[in-house]
Amino acid sequence: MISILIPTYNYKVLSLVSAIHKQLEITNIEYEIRVYDDGSPNPEPENDGINNFKNSVYKKLEKNIGRTAIRNLMASEAKYDWVLFLDADVLPKNSNFIESYVKAISNNNCDVIFGGISYEEVRPIREKILRWKYGRAREAKSVTLRQKEPFFIISQNLCIKRSVFLQANTLLENHYGLDNFFSNQLKKMNTKVVHIDNPVIHFGLEENDKFIKKALKAVESTVILEKKELMDDDMRPIQKSYLKLKKLHLSSVFSLIISTFKTTMERNFNSKNPNLFWFDLYRLNYYIKLKKQHNA
Repeated sequence: MISILIPTYNYKVLSLVSAIHKQLEITNIEYEIRVYDDGSPNPEPENDGINNFKNSVYKKLEKNIGRTAIRNLMASEAKYDWVLFLDADVLPKNSNFIESYVKAISNNNCDVIFGGISYEEVRPIREKILRWKYGRAREAKSVTLRQKEPFFIISQNLCIKRSVFLQANTLLENHYGLDNFFSNQLKKMNTKVVHIDNPVIHFGLEENDKFIKKALKAVESTVILEKKELMDDDMRPIQKSYLKLKKLHLSSVFSLIISTFKTTMERNFNSKNPNLFWFDLYRLNYYIKLKKQHNA
């Protein structure tokens, strides 16, 4: 009935597989678990134990092919019509995590089911505060809030028909922030997306500087995909904000003002209380600069 697909890279996933396997065994459904290591230079030895679990496969790729390509490979090799993608650095929040997805599949005529993302309540160390605060404010949304933008999904916890995923996951290049592209694809395909309260807890928090770099890389990806006409230019909040500024002929003025505060903002992002509104302005300013550079 369902294939659990977990790509990993330099990360221990035995505890995640154990938790998922335990839940699968009591649901009395047909299943498989596939864990593919994406060419880690030093694969975690404990992950070899995954092959000891029933209906489970642990495969190590010889070279790194990237996040979207490995997901495409896993979906292509999956046995069942429904696939559940989980990131390596998550754990189910609830003991009925698998059961909730099984019920949702049975009770809904849909193509995609998104259970949501959550974060720990306890604040992490200062070096990881920005990622934690961003995740809790922008990603850990209730079902009600998610239903307002039904096509926006986060692939850390994504249950989807195998055929729909393969049809939507057409961009196999290595880019950051491709969940936005994938969400855009689901919208273009007019897929039926159901949101349920069935989150995973995201534990793999990047340090502030690394997260900032990844966030800016995601902005770059958006501009590149727009110029290639592979993504709508009004899908995400950052795009909508830009279009408003452009309509009012204020994008250059905005960029000039925000640039004067760039150093102050970066200092704040590494503080004990980073300002997410400033983070939005910081990324929007970068987006505007890229749009001008690319003449997009």
